[in-house]
Amino acid sequence: MEIKSAEFVINNTQVDKCPEGNRPEYAFIGRSNVGKSSLINMLTNRKGLAMTSQKPGKTQLINHFIINNDWYLVDLPGYGYAQRGKEGRENIRRIIESYILQREQLTSLFLLLDCRHEPQKIDLEFMEWLGENGIPFSIIFTKTDKISKGRLKENIQTYQKKLLENWEELPPVFLSSSEKREGREEILDYIGTINANLTSES
Repeated sequence: MEIKSAEFVINNTQVDKCPEGNRPEYAFIGRSNVGKSSLINMLTNRKGLAMTSQKPGKTQLINHFIINNDWYLVDLPGYGYAQRGKEGRENIRRIIESYILQREQLTSLFLLLDCRHEPQKIDLEFMEWLGENGIPFSIIFTKTDKISKGRLKENIQTYQKKLLENWEELPPVFLSSSEKREGREEILDYIGTINANLTSES
């Protein structure tokens, strides 16, 4: 799929203030500093579309971007940023959960994981929560250019083995590097296929 246009529409903290209509939405989420904004900018070919920052916890709102005037890319707040404090983390959790559970237009969720790290408890618990609530999601391993191919393969196998302890079937997995623009075609084609299926069903 080719992205011809990508524009910021609105950001807010309340799901009932999200855009009206029935366009499909693809939401991106992950722990703070996982490379979410960089990935969104790489996917859309818009360098400053999503705000990037060296400081974790930059995204604190639900951000909607209209793509090709056809579907929404949604940038959700990062979770698990310790320096926010308990009240701040609770507020972010409320924003995330209300969007994921109440937003009927949510078509698929992309969960970003830093490929350099071992399976993290907070990510595993989040995936378990998604499964319990029947939320369709895919995994995008980010920053694949930061480690060797051998280590990357090893880390992903470790993650998949861990997931199979609780999951009968693994979600789709994508590998990405924002710096090297890797994974872009695969992720966009996946979204394009789902959109095409939705169109044929309607």
